Amino acid sequence: MPDKNNMEMRKEAEELMRQLTLDEKIGMIHGAELFRTAPVERLGIPALTMSDGPMGVRQEFEPASWKSVGNHDDYVTYLPCNSALAATWNRELARLTGEVLGAEARGRGKDVILGPGVNIKRSPLCGRNFEYFSEDPFLTKEMAVPYIQGVQKWDVAACVKHFAANNQETQRLWVDVKIDEKALREIYLPAFYDAVKKGDSYTIMGAYNKIYGEHCCESDFLLNQILRKEWGYEGVVISDWGGVHDTAKAANSELDIEMSVTDHFDEYYMAEPLKKLVEEGKISEKVIDEKVIRILMLMKRLHMLNGERKSGAYNTPKHRQAALDVARESVVLLKNSKGRLPLSPENTKEILVIGENADLMHALGGGSAEIKALYEITPLMGIKMLLGGNAKVTYVKGYCQDPREEDKDRNWQADSLENGGGEVECVNQADEALTLYRRLLREEAVMKAKKFDQVIFIGGLNHEQDCEGNDRADMKLPYEQDQLIEELLEANPDTVVVMAGGSPVEMGRWIDRADSVIWSWYAGMEGGRALAEVLFGRTNPSGKLPESFYKTHTDCSAHAWGNFAEKETADYAEGVFVGYRYLESYHVEPEFCFGHGLSYTSFEYESAELIKEDGRAYVECQIANTGKMDGKETVQIYLGPKEQKEGEPVRQLKGFEKVLLKSGEKKRLRIGIEDYSENRNVWVGSSLKDLRMCTGRKG
Repeated sequence: MPDKNNMEMRKEAEELMRQLTLDEKIGMIHGAELFRTAPVERLGIPALTMSDGPMGVRQEFEPASWKSVGNHDDYVTYLPCNSALAATWNRELARLTGEVLGAEARGRGKDVILGPGVNIKRSPLCGRNFEYFSEDPFLTKEMAVPYIQGVQKWDVAACVKHFAANNQETQRLWVDVKIDEKALREIYLPAFYDAVKKGDSYTIMGAYNKIYGEHCCESDFLLNQILRKEWGYEGVVISDWGGVHDTAKAANSELDIEMSVTDHFDEYYMAEPLKKLVEEGKISEKVIDEKVIRILMLMKRLHMLNGERKSGAYNTPKHRQAALDVARESVVLLKNSKGRLPLSPENTKEILVIGENADLMHALGGGSAEIKALYEITPLMGIKMLLGGNAKVTYVKGYCQDPREEDKDRNWQADSLENGGGEVECVNQADEALTLYRRLLREEAVMKAKKFDQVIFIGGLNHEQDCEGNDRADMKLPYEQDQLIEELLEANPDTVVVMAGGSPVEMGRWIDRADSVIWSWYAGMEGGRALAEVLFGRTNPSGKLPESFYKTHTDCSAHAWGNFAEKETADYAEGVFVGYRYLESYHVEPEFCFGHGLSYTSFEYESAELIKEDGRAYVECQIANTGKMDGKETVQIYLGPKEQKEGEPVRQLKGFEKVLLKSGEKKRLRIGIEDYSENRNVWVGSSLKDLRMCTGRKG
């Protein structure tokens, strides 16, 4: 039954639309500036103002160029990336993140924030993986829905993206995704479905790529058959910037607003070329009317037409605290085999910190996710702040990027439609001078490591690898880090290894020799403080991996069965066997499994019982903290067929809950299960490799 409020809103929007001229309608359905549509001042219809923002509201650009305005009033709270947020497995932190982003977008005068990104991490090599949540559709949607609800609490529209199957940067404007519909619906669409049906995302962004031969921003299959007809979506569909290629196809599709990266606004496909086709009678003006009605309904939802809008704020102490809260729970303790962590701040008199990532800021990088952060606490700063001057902290780089400056006069986005929109990272061999410089840095670090009792190496990736328009060639650590880590562990076997990045890296050369390994992320403005707190035991780590950490990228099904980073056709031959679904079903061992994450305390699962009640299924289980430190545990529920069928994964995540337990405390949890049926087994545990079957059932 149609929603009464929506029917009334539509009626009001229709009445307002009838007062518009063709030129005014055209102005509302395409960019009149890089991030803004045209207003209709005579009727009090404002421009629709948008901003990038998966990690915070982006800096201000001039209306018609990718040149920063240059003011100092557009610094914002830098939030942890979506991969870090997913590692918390905490829905409330997802909601809080959305609320911060919504408040700051409103405070900066934005109407639409272009996020969250819910694309599945099909391959660990995708350059935009740090913007996405997970390889798993269930975890992705469970985090995305409260995030969206948090954003829209502030009269700001979330714009869930990129719809759909946008999983590589190489030739992203033209690559045609070849995928069976079962995989599309079970893996790549569920997060979008929940985003619009449960999260009520007011807008959705079409993807750059093609699917079944159609560009996603012009696709009848995606936008009309699935989104509008099947899902009943009444929100606004916005193109990715430069994602439209044909006037008639775009106009006759369910796309509402065309945006792009150039300043030729009147030449956009849904600008003067569309007006010309309407005047020639080749396209009905009614298709434009429908787009305008949806835009006006959006404006009504955001209270843009009645002046009763909520007032936002940015850079508040509360927002900075939220960034810290998320960062704390995002840190993943991968390995602590000898219990060396946490380090004791009281017993630390001097410490050696090695690695460029210890002192590198990441906010202003990565492509459209870049943030002009109010500040960013690096790991080195976080360690020094925590130790408070009572210990001598020595820092050496150990490794480095190429320090020579490149030409940065032109914003990357101005060229983002060239070369098909993206390519595989070109890994250049270091020249003689750079090789020598890196060797000297490495020798200095190793020499010093021999003299210190406490050594922390902080390395990993940066936004040269994790970046829009870029896919990695492999999972290898850049800048000769593997050799450095091997030599450090030889010089000082107790060296703590910390990795940061948005996607896993190969660790095979040194992982068996490293006793203490932590994974961090692009963890926002407070990330360095959060990491220091984990290292020194002020925070008990509770992060869990939201994706499989492969030994090498060829262990990933996108590379083992399908293909990736192709220029013409991306063949998703692996079907539903994405991430851990492939690893579990075909007995491929990862370096660290999906859901893995250790703690400084221990948890026992004392009972687990399957309950059916009111047409739903639940797992009830009792968890006890049997260690000496308070901590948080994420209880994970997996389903699998009792009789294995071809084309069905062995196990799939279908429920989870995070719980705080004080030392010695026990709690009984009830966790809802999605898609339960009698022919499925149920497992409960701490990770995919720590599962216990529910043997009891009642109800």
